[in-house]
Amino acid sequence: MATAKDISLSLVRTIKTTPEKVFAAWITPETLKNWMAPRDDMEVIVAETDPRIGGRYKIVMRERDGREHGVSGIYKELEPGRRISFTWGWITNPDMETLVTIDLRKIDAGTELTLTHIKFADDQTRDMHMQGWTGCVGRLERLFAA
Repeated sequence: MATAKDISLSLVRTIKTTPEKVFAAWITPETLKNWMAPRDDMEVIVAETDPRIGGRYKIVMRERDGREHGVSGIYKELEPGRRISFTWGWITNPDMETLVTIDLRKIDAGTELTLTHIKFADDQTRDMHMQGWTGCVGRLERLFAA
């Protein structure tokens, strides 16, 4: 049986801008509000960041029916234009903390973004997060596609 540290997800996308702009999109509250929700019918109503090692962030998304989903965590690594790593914990389930790492690499088409999310409790939770991250990163791609 897989342990929580073994259950992870990874996705790779190309973002059509510089690694520095992608990095900024992850730590700038005004920009996070434009893309950090898994579906277009959701809005980010709170985006707070303190982008320094040990600094906290908080994001609250609202569904059309009014339900809210909040997440918060602590920045573990910040290498401008290269890497961001942070803990990820749903406000409704603070005991389940996972770890997200964003690696950025300059390529001819812009930036190769690799998102790795580790330490899931089970496959179902991982799969739900994969669906969410696919939607969020898709919105980030569209933000820079124009």
